Amino acid sequence: MKKRFYITTPIYYPSAKLHIGHAYCTVLTDIFARYKRLRGFECYFLTGSDEHGQKIQKNAEEAGVTPQEFVDDIVKGFHELWDLLYISNNDFIRTTEERHVKVVQDVFTKLYENGDIYLSKYKGWYCVPCEAFWTDTQVGPDHICPDCGRTVQVAEEETYFFRTSKYIDRLLKLYEDNSKFITPESRKNEMINTFIKPGLEDLCVSRTSFSWGVPIKENPKHVVYVWLDALINYISALGYGTKNDELFKKFWEDPECEVIHILGADITRFHAIYWPMFLMSLGIRCPDREFIHGLLMMKDSKMSKSKGNVVDPYPLVERYGVDALRYYLAREVSFGKDGNFSPEQFVERINVDLANALGNLLNRTVSMVNKYYEGVIPPYEGAINDVDSEIENLTKLTISQYEKLMDDLKITEAIVAVNDLVNRANKYIDETEPWNLVKDVEKKAHLASVMVHLTHSIYVAGMLLKPVLVTASDKLFDQLGITGDLLNYESVYKYGRTAGLHVTKKDQLFPRLDYETEVENIQTMMNNK
Repeated sequence: MKKRFYITTPIYYPSAKLHIGHAYCTVLTDIFARYKRLRGFECYFLTGSDEHGQKIQKNAEEAGVTPQEFVDDIVKGFHELWDLLYISNNDFIRTTEERHVKVVQDVFTKLYENGDIYLSKYKGWYCVPCEAFWTDTQVGPDHICPDCGRTVQVAEEETYFFRTSKYIDRLLKLYEDNSKFITPESRKNEMINTFIKPGLEDLCVSRTSFSWGVPIKENPKHVVYVWLDALINYISALGYGTKNDELFKKFWEDPECEVIHILGADITRFHAIYWPMFLMSLGIRCPDREFIHGLLMMKDSKMSKSKGNVVDPYPLVERYGVDALRYYLAREVSFGKDGNFSPEQFVERINVDLANALGNLLNRTVSMVNKYYEGVIPPYEGAINDVDSEIENLTKLTISQYEKLMDDLKITEAIVAVNDLVNRANKYIDETEPWNLVKDVEKKAHLASVMVHLTHSIYVAGMLLKPVLVTASDKLFDQLGITGDLLNYESVYKYGRTAGLHVTKKDQLFPRLDYETEVENIQTMMNNK
């Protein structure tokens, strides 16, 4: 395993307010970054905003403001949402910032001087919302964008092109040599079969039909095509090509750093095909992984600002708390697959996993330690019977499985493994029946063993879920009396560390939600979007 990590979200397009679909990608990326830091690894986490393009210019004109004023206003909301969701990014890059603009101009010059960019004319199909060019075959007889399903328009203008043909063989070799470069593998097959094998045309990398973009130094009437501009954020934020390139050397050039891009399925083509080609032309190594998450759907269709079927994260967090929303996003939709958001699923998931399982386990256990041991967890004497051995072995196995799954970005599966431990601990209470053990003086050691095994199971679950439950885990630790070294991840490996701690019963970690009432509340939130 490499010793440090550079992990990124896509930079989001500020054409309108962000919704829960954007929150999904950013929260899952944040969970991974927090996990790596929790394990003691150095992790640099980048997100940002993609602020150029024809669509932004058009929206600004309609709003009666300049493009810069338009994006400035919307990007404020980005920062507010990430603060609300406890996103722990190290940097936020904006493509209108001078530090980015200069790097984009210099990169364009390098690609041009390498002979990989040439001037010609483009005539074909263009989708304004997607900022994407398409061939006759791709748009079909109805002239529909294959990505968003909207009608495309004819575009004809002088433009610079990038020679993709020069790098196709190297790209395919990258796919072959690094089996995890694109995850899941179905996305790699899609890139090969849908785009590369049918014949990959040279990519348009400049526009002259609008002005809101990075001007090309060699020909200022051209602006850099938004996708070349946007992709460069991953290295411009690190200071590539500047005097202050320490971060670039540390988090990109250093082979001991793993570079991971997290992105949505709808922008895979640009990241998986063109971005590696740009980097090859620059003589820079490619990312280690591009993890393609699925789309968060609304029953029968993709959640989309243009369709007006989005879910606003703000009222969800205000009513149910940040941990409930973060947990739902990470647990309900398997990371890498498409999933649906529904009020019914949201309420059920919070009740089943957080209120009934984890919250109830903590509440029952703290109450018993208070009742039977005056709030002090008894000493750990090892596993005194088979059921103790079983839960000890499961705890150790859970830690191992969790780490393996999280390291491979299988975040949902890692959470499921922790839930299995929580559910087993609840079953352990029913099997051991502490309320009966306390009546039998000969079962005194057995009762003490139950208390220390339960508290240790809860402690481990709280630690493993800490990257997800950013406030609730601390509340859980507070009730168990976890302080000092026990707050370090390494402490989970030594069994029985909760012995001797003073527990404190407080409010329910996750109060149970009234199903019908809360489903109706969420439906109202969605209707008032």
